[in-house]
Amino acid sequence: MGATSFDLRRDAVIFDLDGVLTDTARVHADAWKQLFDEYLEQRPGGPGEDHRPFTMDDYRRTVDGKPRFDGVESFLASRGIELPHGESSDPPGRETIRGLGELKNQYFHERLEHDAVEVFDGARPLLERLRDAGVPTAVISSSRNCEHVLRAAGLDHLFDARVDGAVADELDLPGKPDPAILLEAASRLGVAAEDSVVIEDARAGVEAGRRAGFALVVGVDRDEQGGLDDAGADVVVTELSDSRLEIGGPGASGDGITTAPRDIDDLPDALGHWPQLLERLSGRRPVLFCDFDGTLAPIVDDPASVRLPGDASGALRRAAESATVAVISGRDLRDIRERVGIEGIWYAGSHGFEFYGPNGEHHEVDDAVDALAALDRAERDLGELEGEIPGARVERKRFSIATHHREASEEGAAELVDAVGEVAERHGLRWSEDRKVVEVRPAVDWHKGSAVRLLMRELELDHEDVVPIFIGDGATDEDAFETIGDAGIGIVVRHEERSSPSTAAMFSIGGLDAVPDLLDRFADLLAHTSGAS
Repeated sequence: MGATSFDLRRDAVIFDLDGVLTDTARVHADAWKQLFDEYLEQRPGGPGEDHRPFTMDDYRRTVDGKPRFDGVESFLASRGIELPHGESSDPPGRETIRGLGELKNQYFHERLEHDAVEVFDGARPLLERLRDAGVPTAVISSSRNCEHVLRAAGLDHLFDARVDGAVADELDLPGKPDPAILLEAASRLGVAAEDSVVIEDARAGVEAGRRAGFALVVGVDRDEQGGLDDAGADVVVTELSDSRLEIGGPGASGDGITTAPRDIDDLPDALGHWPQLLERLSGRRPVLFCDFDGTLAPIVDDPASVRLPGDASGALRRAAESATVAVISGRDLRDIRERVGIEGIWYAGSHGFEFYGPNGEHHEVDDAVDALAALDRAERDLGELEGEIPGARVERKRFSIATHHREASEEGAAELVDAVGEVAERHGLRWSEDRKVVEVRPAVDWHKGSAVRLLMRELELDHEDVVPIFIGDGATDEDAFETIGDAGIGIVVRHEERSSPSTAAMFSIGGLDAVPDLLDRFADLLAHTSGAS
């Protein structure tokens, strides 16, 4: 397809769940493999039967995208095995299609209990931009577990309709490649397929989208296995952040909002390519957002000892004289206000769950407040880890719990990560790891990018003559880079603490020591453009 762009701003966009939005396709594949490998190993061989272990090729060809019982029947047929369909009362493991299907579902749930649901990079920002653009969205899945997975991933509020395995059973809808589920989703949104988009990762799903006559069928081929274009996809991408997927129309910048992933080593240096950065501003008014730890201040073993260096403080104060400036941090709101100590700027603590403005404005995310009791319970459980794992340290913040393992052994760190994940799952919370810290947060679809978007909207700065600039260094800052996309300017700080070379930023800066110079440049620019002396 070359560099052709595809505008997603249609009457609606319908997403498959597993493999497109969440990494539950991997969990499904593992559960299928456990089921079939165990069954084939214990089944006596018969004429024409193939008992080789289940493979990923088997997964893609016979079960991916299909209802559970259809998948069982399809795989067994491919191995020369025929079983009776069975009854709805068949217990898990009975040698029927339904019995094996129920056992697979049991294996799937067991895995979900131990593994947090992973949302693919680019999925949440794309859904949020569609939401902002007023494009209705639906999620479809052949799985009956769709609602549970969406809730665990914090994506449930981003859809106007859901058609899953439970709905399909209730309405007696055939599974993909029959397009019935997709057409039901379009019907529930009140749109026509020929005016809408479907995004699928399985060949059966792509075929269903093409057969239904959707205006645009997007194939997501994360493992680059190929074949989705042959099945009828108009465009095949490896990530939902692919720059060819645009959201045009009102509110978009230029040809669309894009957040293509880039390698940090390939980014132009913001200071070395200052004229190029100025071209991105093109006469528009900048709003400056900064992370704190690793961006304005160094990362140290004892976070309580960190203070804002004087040169960074001075540059930030100068910038705030001529423009809106905000510091967005994972630290508590009170903590970050005290450490920065600059009047006249905005502060967002706990990744934006809590705001404080120059005139005493205060805002909290209600869903995060509702999760405080669960965080209290998780804190009690995590506190036991300090005594059990040498080097582990638990730090409670208002809207999160940070468990540090910088001083733990490699084995202890691995044990701690597993334990934190189990505690978070038990209390219905979300967790993530970055820079030797495992953080537990409310299972609320909120992050630094959400905070940027809210602040821009509340200050009436969300229009085309304003450019959001975000400077950050860590994994949580990627949410902000993805949210502002190419409509803003993301600048990532390079240092050895960074865990991944992939970034959605547009420019880089050569380490913490270079940040004050960058802020001084912005301060000079802002003073000049505002007429300040």
